[in-house]
Amino acid sequence: MSGAPIQGLTWDHPRGYVALERAAERARAEGLDLHWERQPLEGFESHPIEDLAERYDLIVLDHPHIGDAVAGDCLQPLESLFAADDLARWRAQSIGRSFDSYRYAGVHWALPLDAATQVAVARTDRLEGALPSSWTEVLALAARQPVCLSLAGPHAALSLFSMAAAHGDAPTGSEPDRLFTGQGATTAWELLSELHALAFRGWAGLNPIGILDAMSRDARAVYCPLVYGYVNYAVAGAGTQPLHFADVPAGSHGLGSTLGGTGLAVSRRATVGDALRAHLVALMSPAMQEDFIPFADGQPSARSAWSHARVNGAWNGFFAQTQSTLEAAIVRPRHPGYIPFQTAASALVREMLADRLAARAALERLQSLYQAHRPAGSEV
Repeated sequence: MSGAPIQGLTWDHPRGYVALERAAERARAEGLDLHWERQPLEGFESHPIEDLAERYDLIVLDHPHIGDAVAGDCLQPLESLFAADDLARWRAQSIGRSFDSYRYAGVHWALPLDAATQVAVARTDRLEGALPSSWTEVLALAARQPVCLSLAGPHAALSLFSMAAAHGDAPTGSEPDRLFTGQGATTAWELLSELHALAFRGWAGLNPIGILDAMSRDARAVYCPLVYGYVNYAVAGAGTQPLHFADVPAGSHGLGSTLGGTGLAVSRRATVGDALRAHLVALMSPAMQEDFIPFADGQPSARSAWSHARVNGAWNGFFAQTQSTLEAAIVRPRHPGYIPFQTAASALVREMLADRLAARAALERLQSLYQAHRPAGSEV
């Protein structure tokens, strides 16, 4: 091996590190001195990318961080690292908007390494009747059996975004200066407020991983309509039962979910030689996406992997059962200042739900908060 070691940062969950670390082991055997460190999920969701880019060559990030990263000039655009044919191929193979979510200010800033969105999850061994197919059915279920919501951290705002999108009012849709523009957000708020009043509160402080782990262990809640999917919980583990993952409930405009997943970005401090470039290209190859990443606790970004019979056979149908939701998932705003807005908006949503605030007042407060965080004239 020659040259300085390449330092990467990913997040501390098997879905975030197993495939990358195994691939790095192979790469080191071939002469590429690549090492991965980990940060908690909360750091992945909120830690400033500019700070991380000073210390790491490769960074696994979430697409809403892109605006701040571009403003801080701390990442290398993919167009400067890869051929146009490579980018076109990766865009064509990627599920939903996984690839496009990392395009900002006219160029792409990260490879879609991992694909995820909010999905529905159930303990079908405890659920009475069929899974809800609509938000009206979710309310009916919550009146009979314990249903939980994922509202901790940024997820209160993201749940509202998804429910609004399902009712035709995706955030910053037709008017970038407005968070919501139509009746759909009002309908979503009224549904969320009613559901919050009925929901099981025992896991209110848990992030998505915590909720899925709790559901798999004690089933005090039998259903969650919107929680970021983790394939790892689709099969039984030590002391856990397998969870059943499915498409989210539909609203008047179909499925509504907010895209998650991760991108692999290259910082300005990195020197990208032929060996590292080849390693990154290999991670996006069909062989890695279909035959390696899904069997290393990962959720690949290639659409072909989500419909692959062998992949679904290994994970109790997780991928095929949630593919339609992922294809329909919306992209969050990515302008500078969005991450602080997301944090503040989620805290405000929790506060307003607890106070049973009416839709009009709640949405006006969220709009004021959005205006305070979005730079005038910035790209969404």
